[in-house]
Amino acid sequence: MTRLLEWIQTCPSSLGLDPASIAPASSDASFRRYFRINAAQGTLVVMDAPPPQEDCKPFVDVAQRLSTVGLNVPRILAQDLTQGFLLLSDLGPTTYYDCIQAGLDDATLQKIYREALAALVQMQSASAAGLPVYDVARLKDELGLFVEWYVTVHCKVTLSPEALKGLDQVFDLLANRNAAQPRVLVHRDFHSPNLMRCERPEHGANPGILDFQDAVSGPITYDLASLVMDARTTWEEPQQLDWAIRYWELARKHGLPVPTDFADFHQDYEWMGLQRNLRILGVFARLNHRDGKSGYLAHIPRVNQYVRQVAGRYLAFKPLLRVLDELDQVQTKVGYTF
Repeated sequence: MTRLLEWIQTCPSSLGLDPASIAPASSDASFRRYFRINAAQGTLVVMDAPPPQEDCKPFVDVAQRLSTVGLNVPRILAQDLTQGFLLLSDLGPTTYYDCIQAGLDDATLQKIYREALAALVQMQSASAAGLPVYDVARLKDELGLFVEWYVTVHCKVTLSPEALKGLDQVFDLLANRNAAQPRVLVHRDFHSPNLMRCERPEHGANPGILDFQDAVSGPITYDLASLVMDARTTWEEPQQLDWAIRYWELARKHGLPVPTDFADFHQDYEWMGLQRNLRILGVFARLNHRDGKSGYLAHIPRVNQYVRQVAGRYLAFKPLLRVLDELDQVQTKVGYTF
C-alpha cells in the first residue's frame, strides 16, 4: 500500500487525484485488488496486481483489443507494469450481479441482458491472434480440478478405479468436442459479477466489461455458457434457452461461425457449460480449502445443479452422473423402459 500511494503521487497532476480518498472497491479470486479514488472529474479505479503472482500486460493487451471493436472497457490512464499498478477509468459501482440481488423488474432484466448478448457478439469479432489457445490439453487439464479438489478434498470421496476410468472417458469426450468448436476471443468469465450496469454518461455504454485479462482463443460457446449458466445467479432452463436463441440469431446475423441448426448449437453450448461448471466446482472447492475463501461454497449447489442439468440429458455422461450420485449420496434407482 505504501508503494501504491507513492506511485499515485507520480501520476499526472492534471488528473487531480486525492490519495487520502483511496478506498477498497473490490477484490476477486486472484491476488488482484481494486481501489476507488477521487479525482478532478469524478472517481477513478486503481488496480493493484502484485508481481510475481499477477501480470498487468495481458489486461492492457486485451483492453486494447476490446476497445478497438467498440466495447466499453476501462481506459488506462496511467500504468507501472513493473510494480503491477494501473489507473483506470471508472465504469461505475454497480455490477449486473448487484442489480439482480437488489431486485429488477423483468423488462429491465431482459433489456440489460440483451445488451450483454449484443456486447458478446461484438467481443467475438475482436482479434484473438496471439492469445493463449484453449486447446484439448488445457481443457482436459482443467477438468482434473473437479476430481482433485471437489471430489477428493471437498466431498472427501476416493473414487474406485472403475469410476475414475469412466470419468476420464467423459473428460476426453468433453475436451475433444469443445476444442473442435470454432475459436474466437474468449473472456472466460463473462457473467454477472464482471458486467457493469452503466446508466450515467460518464460510465459509458452498457454493459461495462471487466476482468478480461485471462482471455484466450477458444470455443465460441464458452462465454455464452458463462452468461446463461451463471455460477452466481440461478437461471432456469427456459431463460437459458431464450437468451441462447437470441445470441444464436445475433451471431448468425453478424457472420460468426455458429451452427446453422439451433439444435446443434444447443448441444455445443450445453457441453461447453458442463465442462466449465465441472471446472468451477473444483475451483470453488480450492478457493475454500486452500485459500480460505469460504464465500464460494454458497454457490456450489447452484453449479452442481447446472452440471446435473446437462449430465442427465445425454447418455454419454452416465458415468459422470453415477459419480455425482455417489458424491450427493443419491440412491441409484433401477427401472425398466418399455
